[in-house]
Amino acid sequence: MDEASPFAEFIRARVRTVPDWPQPGVAFRDITPLLADPRTFRVLVDIFVHRYMGEEIDVVAGIDARGFILGAVIAYELNRGFVPIRKKGKLPFDTLSEEYELEYGSAAIEVHNDAIRPGSRVLLVDDLIATGGTMLAAVRLLRRLGASDIRAAVIIDLPDLGGSAALAASGVTPFAVCAFGGH
Repeated sequence: MDEASPFAEFIRARVRTVPDWPQPGVAFRDITPLLADPRTFRVLVDIFVHRYMGEEIDVVAGIDARGFILGAVIAYELNRGFVPIRKKGKLPFDTLSEEYELEYGSAAIEVHNDAIRPGSRVLLVDDLIATGGTMLAAVRLLRRLGASDIRAAVIIDLPDLGGSAALAASGVTPFAVCAFGGH
């Protein structure tokens, strides 16, 4: 994982930690304070834009739902298109679907089957990487559509849960603005 210094601590200090949510023992990392404060939101978006502005990226893809918030703004600032990767059953056109495992059960995400052209270079955005299940499923979807180069970017990495390592093992090294230990 690559952290965005010197702004990592600025962002990290503004993430709200909600203990025991959604279940006992989990420390939920809430990004809504980052979005609510205009200065913090601007710094956050600028971190991603400045990192990727010189990169060859054809399209930005955001994962439902918080990845939409950042991904759409980053796409706009980079003058690129935006592709939503949605929870199953939310897209109106022909889709590709990919299932992945959750701690208790499974879920699926979808993308329109014409969302990107083969050979596209994609920046995949989400708010957080924990176990990596959702992001790995999104990578598989993008590869099935023919993406030739996928980069991943998140606000928060929870490296103790193994998602960033699993993503890197799949050939996509994630960029995270900051990291938190534990769950």
